[in-house]
Amino acid sequence: MKITYLGHSSFLRSQGGVRIVTDPFGSIGYPLPPAEADIVTVSHGHYDHCNVAGVGGAPRVIRSAGRYTAGDVLISAVESFHDDAQGRKRGGNLIFRFAGEGLTVCHLGDLGEPCNGELVAKIGQPDVLLIPVGGHYTIDFARAKEYVERLSPAVVIPMHYKTKGLLIDIGGVEPFLSQFAAEAIERVGSSVILERGDIEKIADNAKNNKKIIVMERKQA
Repeated sequence: MKITYLGHSSFLRSQGGVRIVTDPFGSIGYPLPPAEADIVTVSHGHYDHCNVAGVGGAPRVIRSAGRYTAGDVLISAVESFHDDAQGRKRGGNLIFRFAGEGLTVCHLGDLGEPCNGELVAKIGQPDVLLIPVGGHYTIDFARAKEYVERLSPAVVIPMHYKTKGLLIDIGGVEPFLSQFAAEAIERVGSSVILERGDIEKIADNAKNNKKIIVMERKQA
């Protein structure tokens, strides 16, 4: 499985032969890089997450809770809240799970509600977790750490944090990273390839059973 970071909360993944773009963004200070997809998932209707028109390839758009299939990939979307007041501030948010090629990837969207047992049970244990860490509009770095501990993924990829050129008022990634051992953190370019064997190797390492991957956004 190949994951490419387009920026903000948007990723392009090739999983099970299916191209999937999550939360394509509109005008946030830098442009959405060119990308074609078979599937686009939208966690909620805010401008920085729902620029479906910016994705090429005439993709199928999924923006409702439920279960879906795309080739050999199983997709599920569960409802959550965009804030800590049961949606009264910013409404709802969809969490997406993608299962294919022996890997399960979870994209938390603009999750804002505190970690709780009911939601953790709905999400399950993903192999790869894409999680917002910038706070203000989503969970902050401390609550993100709690979700990481409760969901126990092998690979964590932070998203929705302040990067160069971003005009949205959110925090950076460093406070989140400071909660983990330096040896658990890996900084890569705009793309990373993960296979089942990588996940098993991380899980088998008793000293460090998580890897935090910090990605650079792809330039347009």
